[in-house]
Amino acid sequence: MRITIIGLGLIGGSLGLALKRSSMPGLEVTGYLRRPESAEEALRRGAVDRVESDLRAAVEASDLVVLSIPIMAMPGFLPRMSRHLTKGSIVTDTASTKAMVMDWAQKCLPSGVSFVGGHPMAGKEAGGIAAATPDLFDGCTYCLTPGSGTRPEAVKTVTGMVESIGAKPLFIEAERHDYLVAAISHLPLLVAAGLVNVTSSSPDWPDLRKLAASGYRDTTRLASGDYGVNKDIFLSNREAVIDWLDRFIQEMEGYREMLISGGDDIGQVLQKARDARESWRQSRGPLG
Repeated sequence: MRITIIGLGLIGGSLGLALKRSSMPGLEVTGYLRRPESAEEALRRGAVDRVESDLRAAVEASDLVVLSIPIMAMPGFLPRMSRHLTKGSIVTDTASTKAMVMDWAQKCLPSGVSFVGGHPMAGKEAGGIAAATPDLFDGCTYCLTPGSGTRPEAVKTVTGMVESIGAKPLFIEAERHDYLVAAISHLPLLVAAGLVNVTSSSPDWPDLRKLAASGYRDTTRLASGDYGVNKDIFLSNREAVIDWLDRFIQEMEGYREMLISGGDDIGQVLQKARDARESWRQSRGPLG
């Protein structure tokens, strides 16, 4: 089994480490990177068996190619890569949104190449190969969206890869995926960014930063992520994010009215949120 990972940042690097930790027989992992220092780090950490800076050499003999690159880089990269893919090869990705990616893959990849969209629900605010860990995907949900005309054997191969790294495959339609992750992944990112910006731009920030502790740190963690990668997420999922953002604003306006009216009802809101979160956390078991 020959797997090529295009891009060895946090997700791609962790995928390589997890694959090398797995028991897949005869596995060979190739990384495609243009920066020598990143290539050396990937080899040193054992995320890949070899590194290629030539795209053709990286993908032409691969059974499975994993795209772990910024979302908005894909429409330019897919046509370049497609020239070097052999009939029967399989391509998947790790992008945080799926509808646009599935459309680009359908238009750019040649017939005879199967595409299975993928999105591991795992990550950190830190990025790069230095932040990669082999256990990043342990127990996480890994969304899979097969493209139209994708061979069943290709779906089985990608599912096997997902299971080999300790993740749980979840088959989901692209538009449905994007709508749901806008609520539980993309909206929290905007909330974190908004909280940081409203506090750090205040004249009181010199004192606020001294008082900020674990609550502020945990609530704003997502704001430390790669802003270029996160920008691509919002550009590729604008309508769904706007819908959930409107709902959140409406919820906040309701809380504001409660406080203006005296705040007696705010306790019910807090209890409802606590109960819902505890129920969710307990359903996740050890990951909660």
